[in-house]
Amino acid sequence: MTAANVYQQRPTSGAKAESSLHHADLASLAGKGRKNAGVTVREKKLLGHLTIRGDGHDAAFAAGVHKALGIELPGALAVIFKGETSLQWLGPDEWLLVVPSGEEFAAEKSLREALGDLHIQIVNVSGGQQILELSGPNVRDVLMKSTSYDVHPDSFPVGKAVGTVFAKSQLVIRHTAQDTWELVIRRSFSDYWWLWLQDAAAEYGLSVEA
Repeated sequence: MTAANVYQQRPTSGAKAESSLHHADLASLAGKGRKNAGVTVREKKLLGHLTIRGDGHDAAFAAGVHKALGIELPGALAVIFKGETSLQWLGPDEWLLVVPSGEEFAAEKSLREALGDLHIQIVNVSGGQQILELSGPNVRDVLMKSTSYDVHPDSFPVGKAVGTVFAKSQLVIRHTAQDTWELVIRRSFSDYWWLWLQDAAAEYGLSVEA
């Protein structure tokens, strides 16, 4: 195991954690949108986000990641899901691990133990980003309004994930099911993207799922 100082960053003393859209009170909007809305948004808040860096061509690195997570190292522009955990390729030597709330500390420890003395980097970025899930028959229409990246099924199948320009800013788009997509967003831009989605989805109807 590396000698890095790994510690629990999630407060356990009664401190209340709030998502970056806490002020929007999305839970109070659940069920109040248009019936049969074309787009449904769900805030997947307070999940654990870890970036992992290492040599993707090193068999020992790939084996260590698989040992710790039970997930194969995904190749370029791919995201792999195992239950509520996902591992996504970000670049030739970088991946994003997303785990259920509160599991990021254990995941980091497992990775460091499995990867031993390999030249790696693991950073907990949970406080800096979160995920918005978009589902419904008109999600692709909203995406086409928001990004120049080709989201046609032939170009963007389920299991693909890309970092791209979206609504004049940057985020990661992940295609998780036929009519379901995820936006991995920066915390500081959350309010901007929430306002953008309300406007972009207005013609199709927007509902909120708690």
